[in-house]
Amino acid sequence: MREVAILGVGQSQFGKFPEKKVSELGREAVLAAIKDAGLPAKALQVAYCSRIFDAMVTAQTILKEVGVTKIEMTNVENACAGGSTSVQGLWKDIATGMYDIGIAIGVESMTTSPIAGKLIPPDKDDLEGQLGLTMPALFALLARRQMDEHGATLEDFAQVSVKNHHHGCLNPMAQYKKEFTVEEVLSSRMICEPITLLQCCPNTDGAAAVIMCSMDVARKYTTNPVKVLASVLLSGGYTYERDDITISPLGQQTARKAYDMAGVGPEDLDVIEIHEAFAPEELLRYEDLGLCRPGESVKLLREGATAVGGRVPVNPSGGLLALGHPLSASGVRVVAEITMHLRDQAGARQTPGAKVGLAHMLGGVVAGLEAGACGIQILGR
Repeated sequence: MREVAILGVGQSQFGKFPEKKVSELGREAVLAAIKDAGLPAKALQVAYCSRIFDAMVTAQTILKEVGVTKIEMTNVENACAGGSTSVQGLWKDIATGMYDIGIAIGVESMTTSPIAGKLIPPDKDDLEGQLGLTMPALFALLARRQMDEHGATLEDFAQVSVKNHHHGCLNPMAQYKKEFTVEEVLSSRMICEPITLLQCCPNTDGAAAVIMCSMDVARKYTTNPVKVLASVLLSGGYTYERDDITISPLGQQTARKAYDMAGVGPEDLDVIEIHEAFAPEELLRYEDLGLCRPGESVKLLREGATAVGGRVPVNPSGGLLALGHPLSASGVRVVAEITMHLRDQAGARQTPGAKVGLAHMLGGVVAGLEAGACGIQILGR
């Protein structure tokens, strides 16, 4: 397997843009990544594009507008892990020597999707979903379990939102750039007790793109490329195999495999981007990734270790809560965010001296399974 580098990253503005087509959002991200890489669009040899709600052949629709045709293009769907799936596919193509340079794209227009303003409907064969176990309800149950077993409080969950909205104020691409207090978060509209509105990710339109290449190609453009140390994508196991719903075997297994591939451990991470569609979820992911021992995630939060300026900032972009969550774009976007920190290009939210970072994304509700997929990329310089 060859060493793989990230040469260019790009992102559209995140927000609500019902007047924009998916191809427009995608084009913004692709052009930004091409400019960042400093190469002509026609240098791309392969492309992956993740999307859920757009029509067919999204990659072709986006790339024809920037002059890229007649190359291998693959469109994928893997729920919120779709972006991670695009990145994984591209990484394998470069690592195995099939291609030397390519692009992974993630794009979504939530405001024009069939579920705009609605709950994601459960599958008709999903008994739990039909009985009311929606995504907010699931994470509300997990929140209650954290409170009962590990001493988490309502204020802890609110503090995750406060932290990430503060980070969003430091990110010019974020959907929401407004500070909130713990009291304001807790007094916002109740969605599914104990989760309030400001603890939920918003509907978001946006796109992100990452250009990867072999190390030989990267060194023609930069003397200090960002390396992909690991890229792992796994699917979830059966729910009956879990002893504790607050512990994610899928997340833990994916993290262990990524750490082994990269030759690092959680103690080596300088900056992290994770999936936190609801505020209580972020605390669970600390434990999945081994940032702390089981039940000690609230301690990490209370110490300020995961805030910008802390020991290991988590979601310095603003995360899904403030930056926004265009489902299929998020898995690509987290890789772009980590890349910017490793290059010292993240502006006011920069993690000083960052050398190793981790991008995490989780997605998919499948009846009888823990989750659809989990993707983790570890990057380093």
